[in-house]
Formats: sequence, C-alpha cells, structure tokens
Amino acid sequence: MTYLLGLRMDGREALVVGGGRVAQRRVPVLLESGARVTLVAPDATATLEDLAAAGRITWHRRGFGPGDIAEQRLGRFWLVHAATDSAETNAAVAGEAEAERVWCVRADDRHASSAWTPATGSAAGATVGVVADGDPRRAAGLRDSVVEGLADGSLDARRGRERHSGVALVGGGPGDPGLITVRGRQLLAQADVVVVDRLAPNSLLESLPADVEIVDAAKIPYGRSMTQDDINSTLVEHARAGRFVVRLKGGDPFLFGRGGEEALACAQAGVAVTVVPGITSALSAPATAGIPVTHRGVAQDVHVVSGHVPPGDPRSTVDWPALARAGGTVVALMAVERIEAIAAALMEHGRPPETPVALVQEATMPTQRTIRTTLAGVGGTVRESEVRPPSVIVIGEVVDVAGEIDILHMGRAESGSGSASADAAAGDPPEGNRIL
Repeated sequence: MTYLLGLRMDGREALVVGGGRVAQRRVPVLLESGARVTLVAPDATATLEDLAAAGRITWHRRGFGPGDIAEQRLGRFWLVHAATDSAETNAAVAGEAEAERVWCVRADDRHASSAWTPATGSAAGATVGVVADGDPRRAAGLRDSVVEGLADGSLDARRGRERHSGVALVGGGPGDPGLITVRGRQLLAQADVVVVDRLAPNSLLESLPADVEIVDAAKIPYGRSMTQDDINSTLVEHARAGRFVVRLKGGDPFLFGRGGEEALACAQAGVAVTVVPGITSALSAPATAGIPVTHRGVAQDVHVVSGHVPPGDPRSTVDWPALARAGGTVVALMAVERIEAIAAALMEHGRPPETPVALVQEATMPTQRTIRTTLAGVGGTVRESEVRPPSVIVIGEVVDVAGEIDILHMGRAESGSGSASADAAAGDPPEGNRIL
C-alpha cells in the first residue's frame, strides 16, 4: 500500500541523477512545479543541455559521487530521482538518500524506491494522480481514461467544480470534433450557455447536459444569419446574469472570426473574457490535403487573406499588388465566390497564370475533397466542380509538393499485396479524405 501525498516543490531543491530519456521526462515536470533542479550526469540529452544553457537547471557534468547527498555538496535536497542506466549507481543514490531521509524515486527498480511518481494529468480544474502498485503503464492508462472523461464531460466536470464566470471565446478548430483543444473541451463541458457558429464542431453539443442553453449564431453564406451586434448582446446579457458562456467558434476566434469584436464588446461591458485559441483552417486544411504551406526551397512565407470582399472594393485592406509580387503561398478564406476576381488581380500584378491552386472543401470532415487547378483556370474549376463554402484556397508552388507526396504514397501502397489490409497498413486515407 502507498500513502498518496502531493508535494509542494515550489522553491525547493530536487536532484536528478542521470541525463538520459527518463531524466528528460522528469525534469520538465519538476520545473513546472517550481522546483529548483540540479542535474548530475556526465552527458545529457539535447533538451536537458538546452535547459542548462538557459539557466533553468544547474548541471554538474560528472557522475554521482558518495557524499553528494549526505554531505550536501550540491545542496539540501527534498526529492531525488535516480535515473541512470546503471543499477549500481541508482542503488548508491537511493541508499544515500534513504540514509539522509530524503525521498528517492528509482527509475529502474520500483520495488527499491522509497517513492513513486504517479501518472499525472489535469482537466476541468482537477489534477489527477494514479499509482497502480508502481506499474507505470497501467497507471498511465488509468490516468488517460480519467483525464479524458473529465475533459469531455463524461465524468461530471460540473459537479463540485470551481465555478467559471464571464465568457470564453473557444476556437473549435476546422470541423473535426477531435481537433478542438483540450482546454476548449474542458470549458465547453462546464458551460451554462453555448453560443455556437455553423462551422464549429456542433457534434460536441450532444454530450452537454440537457440544461445547457444552446444559442444558434450561425451565419449562412448569403442566407440566414444572426447579426454581430445580437451575438455581442447575447454574450453580455447571459454573462451579466451570472451564467458561464462559451462562444464556440470554428477555427481560431481571432483569425477572421470576429473574436476581437466580441472580446471588445465584453470588455466594454465589464465582462471577463477568456480566449482559447483554435486550430485554424488556414493551416489545417492545406495540411490535411498534403500541402505544406511552407516548404524548403519552395516557399518561405505564407499570407492568409480574407476573400470576403473582392480586390478593388473600398472595404478591402489587402494589398493585392504587393501580394502578387511577394511570390509566397497565399491562403484565401471565404473566397469561393470571389476567386475569379482574386485570380485576375494576382495575374495582373505578376503571378503566372500557371501558378498551382488547390481548393480544399470541408477540410477534416468525412466529406473533404481537394481539387487542383491553376490560377488561370480556377474560376472555371469552381463552377464545373460546384465548389462551395467552406473551402480553403491555396495558391502557390507548394500545391505541387502535395502531388509529389501523393505519388510517393500511392507508389508505396501499390507495392503491397493489393489487399484491403495492405492498403490499410500503408496508411491510405479514408475515401472521403483522399487527395484527388
């Protein structure tokens, strides 16, 4: 049996003996707890060496010596980790720590340790620690199950929790509900009111308790929509009534998501605002299509622009001539209806007509499709293929890199047995996510 105890290490000394992979896992956690870490090892991983160079840990480049703990040559330690690849050295460290009544975690032999490090994780304002008779794999598995349950609300995160207040602007990611951040999922599970966009991961709403109020703030292109003023008022009114409001948005709230306007409206009304960044479709959509928006020797810059208004419109703040001359990757959002005007402006100011273009529709969803064309032909392609929002448009030579990746991938798949199992082993994407 073990007696579980949470150590408050802030400002206290910890000794780690050994500079390998185990130490690399332990040291960052100690630093996060506020401990002052001393490392004793002749050699260390690059990560640990970098921490030492930055002054975050003290590194003595030598092996452990008798008296390092007993004679306090390196400091007065509260906790010791023996993490070398030598059982003899670890035993010596543990023995000296035991004699000095200092708790010691021995990485190579849990039965010879006076202390065990639990598998830890945090979710919904709770820190979870699991000790499974010293079995680290079982402890980690149990920890993951509990943390996941707290994060997604299947373990009731609302009961007994510290109550949140105000408004949280949560970026829900590009559409796939698995791509919302852990923090975003935690706050969503604790909401009293959710004000949700059309492009947010709406399937997550099903897991919320029945008493959570859902406000549909969808903006359908050229159709029904809730005005931005109404959204701002809704956020403020519910928050002032003492409810915790989550504004669940697609992508990232501060990238063409009007999150700044909503945060400003709340701040002006005296309502506290928490911003949770999200994975933007500007980067995730190209990635799911196999397109690296930057690629060595091809593009060292990427420009994300809104196509909400066309070039030449007085409301546009995009410098299209400069963008054409820049030569880097252009990622255009909300641009399906205006892509012909955008393509014409880029070609007028120097972009070659044969510049590759990719249209990624409904990225990360089972219905995703990717269509390749050129700058000169993109208007016709949009009409012929009936491309519709939400679609991300990628302009630049990096689009051809996706073609090379696709060819190499298919080559590997074809070199297998040809069976369904061989295709799966080769990593074929599901039919809806193939690069077309």
